[in-house]
Amino acid sequence: MTLSQDVRFLGTMAQPLSHAARVNTARAFRSRWRQYRFWTGAQITDYDPIDPANIAQPDAAYRALHAGGRVHYNPKLGLWILTRLPDVRAGARAAETLSSADGVTRLRMAGPLLVTMDGKPHNEMRRHVLPAFTKAALESWQAMIDDLAAKLVGEVLDNPGCDVVQRLAIPMPMLLIAHMLGIPNGDIDDFRRWSTAAVKMADVDISRRGLTRLKSSIGGIRDIYRYFRQQFAVGGLKGSDTLLGKLLSVNASGSIDDNELFFFAMLLLIAGNETTTNLLGGMFDIFARHPEKFDMVRADHSLIPKVVEEQLRFSSPVQMLYRTARTNYEVGPVTIPAGARVLLSLGAANRDPQVFDEPDEFRVDRNPTEHLAFGFGAHLCLGAQLTRMEAQAVLRELVTRARRIEAIGETQWSTGYLLRGPERMNVRLTPSVVAG
Repeated sequence: MTLSQDVRFLGTMAQPLSHAARVNTARAFRSRWRQYRFWTGAQITDYDPIDPANIAQPDAAYRALHAGGRVHYNPKLGLWILTRLPDVRAGARAAETLSSADGVTRLRMAGPLLVTMDGKPHNEMRRHVLPAFTKAALESWQAMIDDLAAKLVGEVLDNPGCDVVQRLAIPMPMLLIAHMLGIPNGDIDDFRRWSTAAVKMADVDISRRGLTRLKSSIGGIRDIYRYFRQQFAVGGLKGSDTLLGKLLSVNASGSIDDNELFFFAMLLLIAGNETTTNLLGGMFDIFARHPEKFDMVRADHSLIPKVVEEQLRFSSPVQMLYRTARTNYEVGPVTIPAGARVLLSLGAANRDPQVFDEPDEFRVDRNPTEHLAFGFGAHLCLGAQLTRMEAQAVLRELVTRARRIEAIGETQWSTGYLLRGPERMNVRLTPSVVAG
């Protein structure tokens, strides 16, 4: 990368990083003081989403929160917490009041990403990229999804005791997204290494561990930025039958600049990769611990779509999203003040006992269409159907080609607060007996 490109990258990252530094020091302090002084009606809690105990056992924390009121407030963090599904759904719908513009993670960081845009800019960007996520557009990737699922499940079958996260859960979405973005096969290994570092951006916070994640993430983002800037410069993607190629073709007017295209690619990497990886890893964990449930799906393949929805509800690959109140926001008798930082707990909403009967039980026939695993409203995940397609393809292969999933040793779970799923899980698949 040339010096001018390095300078351009620093300029690209300057806005989100300077925003984070400014808001997380001065504004966070003022907001905390104001909220504590005028707080009324919410239930006081010491719940901290980045507490390692809560990260390790989120379901226990959610049960405790559900036992209390509709709105919780942590005065130490200056954080308002919504956990009940109707309230979280309403908060996600109220995008103009509960804004994403200050960022959706613990560390307030904004940039030209769909997930941190509101109003007209968000609608304009979404309008540009929506054609790539129509039913017909996504169905064009079905054959590749099926081929990847067959290949990767075959590799797990052929390598008893392998880490299914590294062997299948990570490469499944990674390879698909790489092809969608137009990454040649020869660049896949580099792309995977950069992406693994870049996705850490979603789980940064103002702790030593969080800042270490931030440093690693910026390095990965820098490398991906270099790669795409080079591709944009030489015209290697324009006119290609890839997601970015199509966006470049319909963007002849220049209404989306290269930086916005880059940040869209980054969002697809973080949201598409991590959500699907966590979903797939969680699915292996459930069926290894509950072989009787795997047998039920093997006996009735029509359950596959329902199982994927239940897995999305049960594991909630994205556990939470943050918002900032632009104006006072009412939740029942509680008024959340303007300027407040609000946590929409998707994971807790998906375990709401007032919505789901026995929410801590995984049921293959539940079909929980009300779940909020992909968010709700204007910021409903664009790639939701793509994630479903990948998970269903993998599960079809599993129930056809394996009769048992066995975990070897302890499963190691992620330590981030925002994204949750197995990071390491060694498994052995017992092949199905084929009559012959």
